[in-house]
Amino acid sequence: MAPRILLCGDPVGRLSQLFKRVQSVSKSAGPFDALICVGQFFPDSPELLDDFLDYAQGRAQIPIPTYFTGDYGVSAPKILSATAKKAENQGFKMDGLEVCHNLFWLRGSGKFTLHGLSVAYLSGRESCDGQFGKYSQDDVDALRALADDSGVVDLFLTYPFFWEFGLVSLCFMFFLVIDCWSLICVFTNVWPAGVTNRAKESDIPAHVSDSSFCDSNVSELVKEVKPRYHIAGSMGVFYAREPYLNVDSSHVTRFLGLAQVGNKNKQKFLHALSPTPTSTMSPSELSAKPPNTTLCPYTLQEGAAESKKRSNDDASDSQYWRYDVSKRQKNGSDGEKLCFKFVCSGSCPRGESCHFQHNAEAREQCRRGVCLDLIIKGKCEKGPECSYKHEFQDLSVQRKPRSENANRSKECWFCLSSPSVESHLIVSVGESFYCALPKGSLVDDHILIIPIEHLPNTLALSPEGESELSRYRNGLRNCYKSQGNDAVFFELVSKRVSHANLQVVPVPSSRARLLPNIFSLAAEKLGFKLVTKKFSDSSEGRKYLQKEYDAALGLFYVELPDGTVLSHTLEENEVFPAQFGREVLAGLLKIPDRADWRNCKISQEEEAKLVEDFKKQFQEFDPFE
Repeated sequence: MAPRILLCGDPVGRLSQLFKRVQSVSKSAGPFDALICVGQFFPDSPELLDDFLDYAQGRAQIPIPTYFTGDYGVSAPKILSATAKKAENQGFKMDGLEVCHNLFWLRGSGKFTLHGLSVAYLSGRESCDGQFGKYSQDDVDALRALADDSGVVDLFLTYPFFWEFGLVSLCFMFFLVIDCWSLICVFTNVWPAGVTNRAKESDIPAHVSDSSFCDSNVSELVKEVKPRYHIAGSMGVFYAREPYLNVDSSHVTRFLGLAQVGNKNKQKFLHALSPTPTSTMSPSELSAKPPNTTLCPYTLQEGAAESKKRSNDDASDSQYWRYDVSKRQKNGSDGEKLCFKFVCSGSCPRGESCHFQHNAEAREQCRRGVCLDLIIKGKCEKGPECSYKHEFQDLSVQRKPRSENANRSKECWFCLSSPSVESHLIVSVGESFYCALPKGSLVDDHILIIPIEHLPNTLALSPEGESELSRYRNGLRNCYKSQGNDAVFFELVSKRVSHANLQVVPVPSSRARLLPNIFSLAAEKLGFKLVTKKFSDSSEGRKYLQKEYDAALGLFYVELPDGTVLSHTLEENEVFPAQFGREVLAGLLKIPDRADWRNCKISQEEEAKLVEDFKKQFQEFDPFE
């Protein structure tokens, strides 16, 4: 049986009114499996706070499992900070952080299963000063890339929050995914521009035709993803549009606008939905078209624009271009912009109808490992964490074997001869390796073991190199052990990683036993499995990894204190989360806010002090002291 879900517009803190309505609907048409709220969940004024806190602090009963993404409003920082610190919310947890019984905060991004539905989400706000709900442009681009995946989207949820009416800023996105990344529902705080095109005029609410309240970014996103249902809020009205056709797809999309909880005009704010999973539908069921079906409203916008030259900074096409050819490539014509999807994948679903350039040279630059931030923005802001190349490659020259490293060292963050290396972070230098603190370290004693030579990984070393690496590893183990900690080693080996860095993080010995389970659980949540092997000593584990390593593919591995080795072989073209190891350990150490190294940046003076402090601790264990 398909799950039965209640969908809600902005609660804005009016939880008593919301749950009273939920209970009423449940008695007449229930039961329901869950309630999903999109829009501002917290109050917009202090007057509503007491009632809200009765529920958020567990004094009043929440009648149904309730999930929310709108993590802003009065008292949001205080409540959500406390929620994040709870013991039960630690670790790599993506199925919602429990605020209180039956209330779950879907923070950041993740994927989990909800009553048989595979649920994925991305939360965030752009240009906000608060601690919660931030997202990057790369996050948005990653979501847009999902549109190219196979499978029909049942319900697709996006949530852009707009401050002060017409400020166009895509801010909250929440995705329910069913089967093979088929997204389930779209919620948008502001409606997509053009949604009323080709709709029956008598059904359109009076003031929603004003496009200044709508977002063309959402229009473009919905047109690509082609959901079966699109639900939006924050226009203050209820509107059920006729189904419309999707380009190059047989199924239709239904748009539904929901009002705010407790709105004065008594517009509908709660809607029940029980979508049949696409995987269980026959082709004829999926392609069924009601008599009132219209053409796609968003293609009408395209048709009107085709007679004019499209502006290069048109937001609706921002996901297709990422850098100006005239600025980054010598042979580009003025004003042309490259198709982002073609550059990344070598293909574009728009084909000949794409408005941007399918440039084979740019695609080859990407294929040769040039940093996309360099391509996109003209510079890389990731610092030493970025493992991609930082200058455009000479395509007239055949690709050099990895042993020819003279030119690479000039552009590499980790080569000691590079002008980019941050030498103040170095804590020890050996003959083949050196140790350094990373930028934005997870904890103060977080260390990188880095080859002095420009090597792509630490699994293909000479016997001398392996011996020196072992000495450094043993020294760090003993150093950490003297402080009541155990060492965890992990490395991502990939074609895109040009200079190896073996990461070493201390964890309290009392929590080390949790490591195998938390890593395996996190991997399963992300859709892959870690192979587990246990060895009597670390040298045997290293031999196993060297044997498993395939230079044509990639490998992620973790070496745990008890001799357990966890590994995952990366398939060709697999996109592996580069910060996976760090994110899992951040959860284990109860510092989830430090999972992103960019949140941990400190001044160069503070970095230098950390280095000096660690040098003193490591001095008696340093094999080269």
